[in-house]
Amino acid sequence: MRPAKIDESTRSGESARDYVLRLAVEKARWISAQSPEAIVLGADTAVVLDGEILGKPGGEAEAIRILRMLSGKSHTVLTAIAVCGPMEDAAVVSTRVQFRSLLDEEIDWYVKTQEPFDKAGGYAIQGIGSFLVQEIEGSFSNVVGLPLSETLQMLGRAGMKFPWTPR
Repeated sequence: MRPAKIDESTRSGESARDYVLRLAVEKARWISAQSPEAIVLGADTAVVLDGEILGKPGGEAEAIRILRMLSGKSHTVLTAIAVCGPMEDAAVVSTRVQFRSLLDEEIDWYVKTQEPFDKAGGYAIQGIGSFLVQEIEGSFSNVVGLPLSETLQMLGRAGMKFPWTPR
């Protein structure tokens, strides 16, 4: 894993979907330019509530604010994946996540676990934060961080060989 040196700020009028897609493509292209012989995967994820991208909370107060915003509501997790190599391909995977209504005590307790602090949207569905979620519609692995089925299909189309690939 190598970080790409790109500008990750949003552009004026850019939708969340267009934002994650642009970043994934720019990351893959940047790394591919450094390693043209490789198949390169770039990805970016955003948690979106009512059109607003919710980032990683910078502190306890922000984590509490974000979790209160998500409480009892449905939000979208968007992950863009992009492949560069012998061909270029990109897609955005969308998953709807419904939070149950949360008590302030539950939010305070969860924030004290420290889990929200390096997570977009302030929660980890694969961890302790699973208790916040009422239901999901779509790819679970997308919410965890990378839509595996779609990623494997894209890498396969780019020529990557897997243990199950016929020789």
